[in-house]
Amino acid sequence: MVLKVIELMASSEKNWEDATKKAVEKASKSVNKIKSAWVKDQTVIVKDNKVTEFRVNVKVSFVVD
Repeated sequence: MVLKVIELMASSEKNWEDATKKAVEKASKSVNKIKSAWVKDQTVIVKDNKVTEFRVNVKVSFVVD
């Protein structure tokens, strides 16, 4: 089996978990046979002293045919 890894960034106003799910869901629209996702980095956007956005940098691996 050969896997390829792509790196994605996604965001959510809810939490990091939601941002990660969005990244995998979006990738699944153009990539088949996704095997795993690794959250490489997490950041937040702060406005007026409040967290307004959660961001993740995700590496998604999938099987190459």
